[in-house]
Amino acid sequence: MMVHNVCMVSDFFFPNTGGVESHIYQLSQCLLQRGHKVVIITHAYGRRTGVRYLTNNLKVYYLPLMVAYNQCILPTLFPTLPIIRYILLREGITIVHGHSAFSALAHEAMFHACTMGINTVFTDHSLFGFADASSIITNKILKFSLADVQHVICVSHTSKENTVLRAALAPHKVYVIPNAVDSAVFTPDPSQRRSDRTTVVVMSRLVYRKGIDLLAGIIPELCASHPDVHFLIGGDGPKRILLEEVREQYQLHDRVQLLGSVSHEDVRDVLVQGDIFLNTSLTEAFCIAIVEAESCGLQVVSTRIGGVPEVLPDQLIYLAEPSVKSLLDALKTAAEDKRWGRIISPRERHERISAMYTWQDMARRTETVYDATAELPSSTLADRIHRYSHSGSGWVLFVLLLVIVNYLFWKLLEILVPRKNIELVPSQITKSSQREAT
Repeated sequence: MMVHNVCMVSDFFFPNTGGVESHIYQLSQCLLQRGHKVVIITHAYGRRTGVRYLTNNLKVYYLPLMVAYNQCILPTLFPTLPIIRYILLREGITIVHGHSAFSALAHEAMFHACTMGINTVFTDHSLFGFADASSIITNKILKFSLADVQHVICVSHTSKENTVLRAALAPHKVYVIPNAVDSAVFTPDPSQRRSDRTTVVVMSRLVYRKGIDLLAGIIPELCASHPDVHFLIGGDGPKRILLEEVREQYQLHDRVQLLGSVSHEDVRDVLVQGDIFLNTSLTEAFCIAIVEAESCGLQVVSTRIGGVPEVLPDQLIYLAEPSVKSLLDALKTAAEDKRWGRIISPRERHERISAMYTWQDMARRTETVYDATAELPSSTLADRIHRYSHSGSGWVLFVLLLVIVNYLFWKLLEILVPRKNIELVPSQITKSSQREAT
């Protein structure tokens, strides 16, 4: 049995809410229960700075770094080395696990860890294109960042294909481990539903890539053809004004309820009020929202994009093309099936999801990746220079300059702040928390 000291790193963590934040928290809790040491590094959120402890003594370092855009820090690379080095040495970290291609902090922490000879793992939570300027820049950064990472985890096979192409990775380095759901929290409660109506629930950030423009076209047409249909929409974002305009234009104030931002602990209470869950996303690597809705017993209607077709079997989901007409047809079919009782019961849906997606299973599979990573030898400077020289990244000379300067800076810190002067944190792993032999 191998016990790992893991450092999860991402710009996205609580009190911010979202799929990446929930993923990191749940995975960390399961790894702690299985006997590993886990700490988290993220940036400060308002007054939440310094060291905080969450459930099961999960330690979180909220670093006082400048946030540039969309909760991501300003990329600076070298200035973050002293504090990240100090934390990694003090905590005795053996694996640094970065999350999200959008997270500058995750990329910097993995870069510094490789400089220090610490093995790294990266989880990619998103799909990207290849044509627009944003995707091209992100893919270049990803190719540079992942050239030095030992293993990569993707949340679906579609996501794996996308990441392998974007970052020019060897497929054997990439593992597929799907997201999971806490089925003990997301339980069905049919008593919360209205018998005189069909409620369509939408839980999403109200942004373009979540298909809110499609939702705006669906609402008036479905309400006109089905007088018993009501919409319950949770989430906030720049596209909210579009939904408010549609509601105002068609006088649907009594049938379209906009809840605004919903905290994660309240999501289940919103879901159980609905009959149908609608996902209109234009791109998704996995979509944990449809799994949570299915666990709460809702019929799920979703666009057939990205990794979504892999998530649920055909009996549990109505798939449609990302167009208003196709989604309307799927919604009408779901509403008719509900009206005539041609649906799987909420309890059966919940039981099937409980067997399919568990955080404990995901943690065991992640351990397999950690074990394989720990068996690999640490990289020397010569190894890293060779990898970057043959990674196919643009601006190879500039990248090599960054690698060498960061290495020299690290060596300087080893002299100015010797590791022998850094007090180690005592391990809190006890025999009772050791993972079961599996």
